Amino acid sequence: MAVPVPFLLPHPALAASLDGLWLAEAQGEPRRIERAEAIRLLASTPTIMVNVPLVAAKLGYPELGGLDLLELFAFVHPARFAVPTVAGLAAVCDLDLPIGGAAEADALRQIAGTLLARMAPDDGEKDGGTARTAPWAERAGAWSIAQALSRARWPWAAPVLAAMGGPPAGTERSIFTSLPKWEDAPPLAKTKTVRLEQDAVEERLTGLLGAGAETREGQRAYARAVTHAFDPRSVENAPNVVLAEAGTGIGKTLGYLAPASAWAAEAGGTVWLSTYTKALQRQLDAETARLYPDPEERKRRAVVRKGRENYLCLLNLEDAVQGSFGGRAAIYARLVERWARYSAGGDMIGGDLPGWLTGLFGRTAQAALTDRRGECVYAACPHYRRCFIERAARASQEADLVIANHALVMVNAARGKAEGRGLTRLVFDEGHHLFDAADTTFSLDLTGAEAIEMRRWIIGPEKKTKGRRRGLTARLGDLVAFEEEGALLLDEAVERARALPSDGWLKRVVDGAPHGPIEALLAEVRATVLARAKPNEAGYGLETEIAEPPAALVEAAARAQSAIEDMAVPLRRLAARLTKLMEAPPDWLDAPARARVEGALGGMDWRMSMLTGWGHLLARVGGPPHPDFVDWLMLSRVEGREYDMGILRHWLDPTKPLAEAVLSPAHGVVVTSATLRGRIADEAAEPDADWRVSEMRTGANHLPLPARRFQVDSPFDYAANTKILVVTDVKRGDAAQLAGAYRSLIEAAGGGTLGLFTAIARLKAVFARIHGPLAEARLPLYAQHVDPIDAGTLVDMFRADPRASLLGTDALRDGVDVPGDSLRLVVMEGVPWARPTVLHAARRAAFGGKAYDDLITGGKLAQAFGRLVRRASDRGVFVLLGAAVPTRLTQAFPAGAEVERVDLATAREIVAAQVGPDAHDRDKQPVSGSTGVAPPPPGP
Repeated sequence: MAVPVPFLLPHPALAASLDGLWLAEAQGEPRRIERAEAIRLLASTPTIMVNVPLVAAKLGYPELGGLDLLELFAFVHPARFAVPTVAGLAAVCDLDLPIGGAAEADALRQIAGTLLARMAPDDGEKDGGTARTAPWAERAGAWSIAQALSRARWPWAAPVLAAMGGPPAGTERSIFTSLPKWEDAPPLAKTKTVRLEQDAVEERLTGLLGAGAETREGQRAYARAVTHAFDPRSVENAPNVVLAEAGTGIGKTLGYLAPASAWAAEAGGTVWLSTYTKALQRQLDAETARLYPDPEERKRRAVVRKGRENYLCLLNLEDAVQGSFGGRAAIYARLVERWARYSAGGDMIGGDLPGWLTGLFGRTAQAALTDRRGECVYAACPHYRRCFIERAARASQEADLVIANHALVMVNAARGKAEGRGLTRLVFDEGHHLFDAADTTFSLDLTGAEAIEMRRWIIGPEKKTKGRRRGLTARLGDLVAFEEEGALLLDEAVERARALPSDGWLKRVVDGAPHGPIEALLAEVRATVLARAKPNEAGYGLETEIAEPPAALVEAAARAQSAIEDMAVPLRRLAARLTKLMEAPPDWLDAPARARVEGALGGMDWRMSMLTGWGHLLARVGGPPHPDFVDWLMLSRVEGREYDMGILRHWLDPTKPLAEAVLSPAHGVVVTSATLRGRIADEAAEPDADWRVSEMRTGANHLPLPARRFQVDSPFDYAANTKILVVTDVKRGDAAQLAGAYRSLIEAAGGGTLGLFTAIARLKAVFARIHGPLAEARLPLYAQHVDPIDAGTLVDMFRADPRASLLGTDALRDGVDVPGDSLRLVVMEGVPWARPTVLHAARRAAFGGKAYDDLITGGKLAQAFGRLVRRASDRGVFVLLGAAVPTRLTQAFPAGAEVERVDLATAREIVAAQVGPDAHDRDKQPVSGSTGVAPPPPGP
C-alpha cells in the first residue's frame, strides 16, 4: 500500500529485531546500531518504536520513552485487535510482511504513515473518483481527545492533529453523554416447565453445525446426555446433575449449547454458561454467533458477564480525565476514554481493550479506573444510566444465555444475588477447576491488606489519592440525614472502624510499633511465623499452622476479636434501619434513592459477613481446630520483601459450600471438561473410583440424588500424531542443564514450543541463559514474568509466529488454546507436584495421602498435554524433564499415547523428526523478529 508522502514523519525508527538493533531514518538505508548508540539516540530524539517497555527491557534502559506505534494504533482504531509486533501492525495496515531487522525498521515508519493517513478528512483528495483512504470509522470524538492528549504531552499528539486536518464541523459530544442509556424493563415472565425432546435437541445441533458438516456420533451422544440437566427437577434441593467428560475434539461447546439454547427458547429461562478462563469465555461468546447470526439479536440473547472489577467505571474515568491522573497515567486515561466510545461492553480485562495497552502504562492506572473496592454509589452516580456494569447486569436478566465465570456464579449464589430469572440452569465448562474456584470463593483472609481495605470502605481515604475512594458517610450521609438515629449509627460505625489498620501499617508492624488491636495482632502473627520458619525459606512467603500458639498471639486475637465484633454492631443496626426504610419508604425516597439504598445494603451485607467470619476465625485461635476448616498464619514476601501478613481460613472440602450455595438451589447442572475424571493408578481400586473422585471434586457427592455420568473419548489419533518423552539425564536443580535441555529441544523443533515451569525463579534463570543463543538462531523467545507484557498478549504473539517459543507457569498450562503449527512441542521442567503447604498437607491427610498427590499432579499433566493437540491435523511432542517420573503418573495421558524414557540427545532427534523444520518444510517460511500474523481472538 502506498503511503501519502505528507505523513512520512521525519522521526527515526528503531526496531529491536532478532538480528540486533536497526535504525531507519528519513534519508538513507536502514542500518544496524549498537546498544550505546541506541540509548544516546533515544535520550535526545523522539523515535518510533513498537512496545516501548519491551524495547526498554531489552536495552536495560527503563526510563526509555518514544513514539510507540501501539499507542497510535489504539487511538486510530480503538477496540480493535492487533498482534503487538512489527509484523502484526504491518498486517493490519495492509503492508508487506517485513523480513529481517532492516525491513522492520523501515516498516515502522511506513506503519506510522499509514495509520496517520487513515485519519485524513473524508472529503480529501480524490483519485479516479475514489477517496485515497476509506472513511475513518472511528472519527467520532477523536479531535477533542487528541487535543486533551496534546495538553498531556502525548508524543503523537502533533502528527495526529495534523493528520486530521482540523476540528470537525460540529461540536463533539463527550463519552459521558454519547453512550446510550439503559432503560428499566417490566418484570420478567415466569419460566415455564418444559421437557426437551431428544430429536429436537439433535435437530438444533445439526443447525448449529451447518450444512455439510461431518456427523460426529460422540458429539450427538454428548448432547443427548447433557439434555438431562434441562429436565424438570423432581426433588427439592436435588438438581439434575450431569458429569460429562468429553475428550478434546468432540465439540462439547456446541454439544451443550444445543440443549441450553433450546431450553431457554422453550422455557423462557436463562442458562448460565460458566468458564474458568477468560479465553474460553471469549470462545463461547464467538460460538453464539452460530445460534444468533443477527448481531442485534445476539446482543440481546447472549450476554458476557464478569465481576464488577473487570469493567470501566465512568465516574472513575471522569475523575481521571478531570485531573486526578497525571503524567503517563493521564495519557492512558484519555486512550481509555477513546476506547470506551467503541467498546462492545466496557470490559477492560479480557474484553476488547487490548491487554498490551494497559501493559504500556502499568496496571495501577487500570485498577484506578475499575470498581475494585465496592465504592459504587449506584443511582447517585451521574453516569448511572450509562454504566457499563449496570448495562451488563440488566442485559443478563433477559438473556437466553449468560456467559460468566465460575467465580461470579459462585459469588452471586453465595450472596443471594440471583439476577433475572435466577441460577436455575448451570453449565460449568472447565469443570475440573470447580474445586479450586470454590476454594478461592469461599475462603476467608484476615490480613493487613484486607483490613485496610475494610477501613477505607467504611471511613474513606485518609489522604488525597488518585481515583475515587469514598467512605460510608460520602455514600450514605444524605440518605440517613433525615433521621437522627441513622446519622448517629453512621458516625459510630466510622469511629469504631478506626481500630482497623491505617496507612503505614506495614512499617509500624515491622518496626514493632503497631497502632490498635488489629495491627497488634498482625505483629504477633509475623513474630510467630518468623519464629517457626525454616532458614532456607528466608526469601520467600512463609506460613505455619495455628498449633500451640504463643500466649501473646492468643491474647492479641482476643482483643482483635472484641474490636471487630464492636465494629459490626453499628453496621448491623444501620443495615436494619435501611431495610426498614425500604419497607416503608417516605415520600422523598424515589427510584434512584431506592437503587442507592439497595446497592448500599448489598455492600454492607458482604462486609458484615466478612467481619462475622473474622470474628469466628479469631475465636478459634488457642482452641481446638474446626473440623471443616484449615486455618494458618502467613507472611507474604517477594524476593525477601514483606508486603502482607495475617490469618487465613479455607474449607477443608470447599465443595461443601459449593453444593449448598450453588448446586442445591439449581434445577439442573452440567459439569463438563476434557479431563473431568480423576485417574486412579491403584489396580485394586474399584471400577468407578475415577468417577467418585470426580463427584468429590465437583460437589456432586453432597447432593441428595446421584449425578448421571457420561464419558466419550477424543477422536484424535494420539498414538499416530503425538509422542510423549520422559528425559532421564537432566539433573534436577541444575539450572545449566535445565537451560541446555530447553535450548536443545526448542532448536530441534524450530520454535513452536510452550515451556512450562513450576517456579518463576527457574523460568527466569532458563530464559536468561537461552534467549540470546535462540535469537542468534532466529528463534524468538517470550517469557511470562520476564517480558513486561500480560499473559494474554504473550499468547497472541506466540500464536502469530510459528518460530516463536513461550515460557510460562500455571496460567499458561491451563489457559492456552493455540491450534496448528504454532504449538508443536510442550516441555515441562519436571513433575508438577503440589507445593507442600499447610492447606495441601491437611487435604492430603483427609483425601487419601499419596493418592491425593497423584490425583492433583496427574490432572496438571493431563492439562499440559491437552495444550498440544487442539484439532485433528495437529502433531506434537510432549517432553517431561526428570528421571524420577513415577510410571503411575503416565496414566494421566490419553490411552494409546506411548510414553518413552530417553536421554536428551535421543529426545532431540525425536523432536526434530516429528515436528522440526524438516518435518513440514518450515524452513521455507519467512523468518523475522515477529513473523506471521494471528487472526483476532474470538469474542468482543
